[in-house]
Amino acid sequence: MKKWCQTTCTIKSGAMDMEESKDEKEIDREDLEEPQEKPMEEWKRIPPWTKQITVRGLIASLLIGVIYSVIVMKLNLTTGLVPNLNVSAALLAFVFIRSWTTLLQKAGIVSSPFTRQENTVIQTCAVACYSIAVGGGFGSYLLGLNKKTYEQAGVDTEGNTPGSFKEPGIGWMTGFLFVVSFVGLLALVPLRKIMIIDYKLTYPSGTATAVLINGFHTSQGDKMAKKQVHGFAKFFSISFLWGFFQWFYSGGAQCGFSQFPTFGLRAWKQTFYFDFSMTYIGAGMICSHLVNFSLILGAVLSWGIMWPLISGLKGDWFPMTLPESNMKSLNGYKVFISIALILGDGLYNFLKIMFFTIKSIHDRMNKRNSNRVADHGSQPLDDLQRNELFVRERIPLWLAFVGYVTFSIISTILIPLMFPELKWYYVVLAYIFAPSLSFCNAYGAGLTDMNMAYNYGKVALFVIAALAGKDTGVVAGLVGCGLIKSIVSISSDLMHDFKSAHLTLTSPRSMLVSQAVGTAMGCVVAPLTFFLFYKAFDVGNPNKEFKAPYALIYRNMAILGVEGFSALPRHCLQLCCGFFAFAVGANLLRDLSPPKLGKWVPLPMAMAVPFLVGAYFAIDMCVGSLIVLVWHKLDSKKATLMIPAVASGLICGDGLWILPSSILALANVNPPICMRFLAT
Repeated sequence: MKKWCQTTCTIKSGAMDMEESKDEKEIDREDLEEPQEKPMEEWKRIPPWTKQITVRGLIASLLIGVIYSVIVMKLNLTTGLVPNLNVSAALLAFVFIRSWTTLLQKAGIVSSPFTRQENTVIQTCAVACYSIAVGGGFGSYLLGLNKKTYEQAGVDTEGNTPGSFKEPGIGWMTGFLFVVSFVGLLALVPLRKIMIIDYKLTYPSGTATAVLINGFHTSQGDKMAKKQVHGFAKFFSISFLWGFFQWFYSGGAQCGFSQFPTFGLRAWKQTFYFDFSMTYIGAGMICSHLVNFSLILGAVLSWGIMWPLISGLKGDWFPMTLPESNMKSLNGYKVFISIALILGDGLYNFLKIMFFTIKSIHDRMNKRNSNRVADHGSQPLDDLQRNELFVRERIPLWLAFVGYVTFSIISTILIPLMFPELKWYYVVLAYIFAPSLSFCNAYGAGLTDMNMAYNYGKVALFVIAALAGKDTGVVAGLVGCGLIKSIVSISSDLMHDFKSAHLTLTSPRSMLVSQAVGTAMGCVVAPLTFFLFYKAFDVGNPNKEFKAPYALIYRNMAILGVEGFSALPRHCLQLCCGFFAFAVGANLLRDLSPPKLGKWVPLPMAMAVPFLVGAYFAIDMCVGSLIVLVWHKLDSKKATLMIPAVASGLICGDGLWILPSSILALANVNPPICMRFLAT
């Protein structure tokens, strides 16, 4: 259980050895079954699916969803790097309901017992809610449609057609999310038994969440949860108060602790400084050491070496008169080299996952009959009962089919009305191919825990942008990207939830309903959260905190799909080819080299983030990684238990400070002090 109770970062390595994924990624049966084994009569006391969804659970889900939507929106609009908060959501769900039932007991009111099934439903609903803020495109393809990003991409760029922008609005964003988000819930429902029981896919994130929830609902787990809750509350308070304290000194441009020149003013000008962000220290504690090492390596390579050298070539490689923010100037190299790393890493992992998916399916089909007999004879009673419960709660096939067709028809009608640039036949083609793409992504995620939805979205972006042509290609590509990405991602997330349901004895029906309710919550909460930032802060300004780097990256991907390589500044194509080859080569080296060497090969996807954003957040995350390293050296057992709770407290406290700070900004209440460092 120790291995799987550690959360992972959404920027995954993607170079996991497939043999390793079969051996090391197998869940230790003893760890998994210890909290799940129960007397026969306890199996019979599992509540029906209608009682697993409760009013208190929905309220808790909404509160957790709102809190985490604010947090992940901040992360989306600053660096685009969002850690996996599923385990943290399960912990908060346990805290909320246990606190509620304890208060009622002290008041002499008897409440229904808090079960692992209710805990699983709350976690699923909350994660579905804040996942819309993560993957809804507010920091990427939807924000890439706004006028500011259109201007940053260059109004004189041929593919960046005049007028090809759409300003954010709560109405159309909410409508778009409702239209595209629910189709993915039904695409793979008929295949849930095949994926979970027949193929026995591990779905590591879903399994980790289930193990944690099962552990909470034991006598030993209750003691463990109390320690985690105490650690979470302590560091949540510290982080929130620190954010409040910092605010007083940020009364102007480049003021405050977030601009503290830790390594000197010269390094500060190249974004090398520690900005005291509890959010990214917490994220660094959650992400692996390899992710943080890759981030700092990318920062040193870009801001420490490349950008100063290319800036010195002003007048040779690009005109002296162009500002650095122009896409034909230094900013063009930053954006397109980042794109090259992202595409190289994404293409390699896309092809790799497809290969192993096809190979695994082929092997399973060949051994299907013999395995069926052998598995039936060797399965423990616990597994057979778990399978029986999972299959017994049927979700009608006709419901999934009719729902998918109905939502597809609605999308085909409404999306071209919202975005005339995306023709109806592109939407129809997307929904025809979506189930097969969703299956490939969900199968690959079950093997490796890698959700490749963004890569499917990028493929759709290039294809649709090229097909639509120069006049409408940019907008059509960005919207088409969001359409495919939403379907493929939500389908994979639902399979993770079904895996959690299978291991916690939760009804698949209650999981599907809670996922749908959480998605509906997210479609309302996420746009409101986005506008909290959009109105209070200067979102998209490359010189401010909320840079939203992926909005510019996605728009330039669409321009590249429409215009081709003529969109690149001078010598940028050669550099992009070099970094694309580096991304592919790094992944190959990690997969083909021995594990002791492969674990030190940097992750190109992680390296790409600081190329555009800067080095400061990578330093914060390395501090978080250092804390984890030292803590494990001092007390490994306690570190394994407490790190997820402490990191979540740091992230939530700093993230929640955004609410009062944005309200103050909207009310034109400015910080009273400016702390700034100047050269003598």
